[in-house]
Amino acid sequence: MKKVLVTLLIAFASVSGSMAMELNEYKVFYKLNNEVTFKSLNRYLKLEECQQIKLKDKFVALENDIKAALSEGDAEAAEQSMNESLEYLRSVLSEEQFDKFVLALNATINYSREILYAAN
Repeated sequence: MKKVLVTLLIAFASVSGSMAMELNEYKVFYKLNNEVTFKSLNRYLKLEECQQIKLKDKFVALENDIKAALSEGDAEAAEQSMNESLEYLRSVLSEEQFDKFVLALNATINYSREILYAAN
């Protein structure tokens, strides 16, 4: 029962979090390439060394793709880069690790939205 509930929450969070993103919200992906953030993510997900290397490389590529999409104002390209990266991460991480990553990512996006809302 608990597994089903967690799976439903993850599915809802990933759908609501990724589909409703505005162009400037993709900047949250820059933080994945940050050394401190990556170390925290490594501890949280308990990554193996080969996973660390693959994720670090993917986060560098994702940051570059998102920056290019933002500079062109292309929300579709940003969303496509995000979706391709998530599919890649799904293949690299275990199911449990991927679920934890998606939860952390959506929490970060929602927190960024709250900060922006509070500032306005």
